[in-house]
Amino acid sequence: MRKDRLTTRPTSDEPFDHEAPEEGAADLHGTALASHEKPRTAAVVLMPVHTGARPSAEADAAARTRSPEAKLAEAVGLTEAIDLEVVGAYVVRLPNLRPATLFGTGKVEEIGRIVETEKADLVIVDHPLSPVQQRNLEKAWSAKVLDRTALILEIFGARARTREGTLQVELAHLKWQKSRLVRTWTHLERQRGGFGFLGGPGETQIEADRRQIQERIGRIERELEEVKRTRGLHRANRKKVPHPTVALVGYTNAGKSTLFNRLTDANVLSQDLLFATLDPTLRKVKLPHGGEAILSDTVGFISELPTHLVAAFRATLEEVVSADLILHVRDISHPDTDAQAADVVKTLDLLGVDARDARRVIEVWNKVDMLDEERRAKLAAEAPAGAVAVSALTGEGTEALVARVETELASGRTTRQLRVPVTEGELLAWLHRSVEVIDRIDTDDGVRLTVRIPPRQADLFRSRAGRYLQS
Repeated sequence: MRKDRLTTRPTSDEPFDHEAPEEGAADLHGTALASHEKPRTAAVVLMPVHTGARPSAEADAAARTRSPEAKLAEAVGLTEAIDLEVVGAYVVRLPNLRPATLFGTGKVEEIGRIVETEKADLVIVDHPLSPVQQRNLEKAWSAKVLDRTALILEIFGARARTREGTLQVELAHLKWQKSRLVRTWTHLERQRGGFGFLGGPGETQIEADRRQIQERIGRIERELEEVKRTRGLHRANRKKVPHPTVALVGYTNAGKSTLFNRLTDANVLSQDLLFATLDPTLRKVKLPHGGEAILSDTVGFISELPTHLVAAFRATLEEVVSADLILHVRDISHPDTDAQAADVVKTLDLLGVDARDARRVIEVWNKVDMLDEERRAKLAAEAPAGAVAVSALTGEGTEALVARVETELASGRTTRQLRVPVTEGELLAWLHRSVEVIDRIDTDDGVRLTVRIPPRQADLFRSRAGRYLQS
């Protein structure tokens, strides 16, 4: 996929920011770099920056950690994630945001010339757009316009593979669409109620559309409730066995799926691609002393993720909420790794998970293989207590990570020794299913076991095996 960018000369007091043209660039007003591949769908990506606003404390903190250029690069990555050809990418600084078009008149015309020159069919605006703004821009540019939320929904729709994933994407899209019906159809008169001229005013087209969308939302939510109930039954069944659950979370493209494959020998799709994984996957992972845990991999997080998208994927993210341990995977080689980590913490807060609880959340610093020795040494000196540095690609540090997972899962568990008669075959089978058997020695007078007991199994363990405990 091409990494070239457009460059342009400023033509007004609202200049475009751009990257320097790479070798082989042709000098145009909106200069495009030559491509060796014919694009399927050409797209221009815009990153508006409101320079005239006084930022809030939160926005100011975000601005200090993530530059407009970094945001633009992420928007380009999102665009390329659905196999679009990026023919131009710009930071656009705006002193004022226009209610009708977001951009000023001169800027709309300038972007329109770029879209026409590059024969772009799509313009991605990495900023919320109202329905009126979207419609006016599409008319001005004669191209389809998507804002950030719409782009993320398109990616989710392309990634969904299961019935659950498809339902969640549709629910998120319908809720987004419903919120954008305001004033979309106000040019239409009310439909007549009743029969002929005797009927009073009926519902407007917007009311009819909203009603149909709400009915579909209701049907999907009922189906997702059934999905949630089924997942709840599966989790309840897993709790009957000794395997604790460990959830991978992190910013999209942090390497969660690669780490998941490394730890479980699975074959989950892992690419250098934003939102490569959408549907959740669960596999067993072996612990150093013979125990096992259930590891789950699910959708990555991203900055400025609308809350209704988080709500729509609640059924999938329940795996994170109910996990015994959470691994927060960070791409430590990324220049915006701190800002990405902050975005993950915000999303976990929305789910009711305290990301600052060191007993439940372990930071995993991934992609250390991409760091030079100097930066590695600096990170090692600055690393907070408990962070584990790994390379999911090469396997470096993964043994230490699994050992750390075992240690954290063992905390709060009681280790006991017991001797069980060989005639108690059913009890021995139950012990292997329901508690963690650390050691087993078969002798003439019985089976000597060292077991680690999860808190949730403590009462049942005492009632079934208490008489065989060794002092």
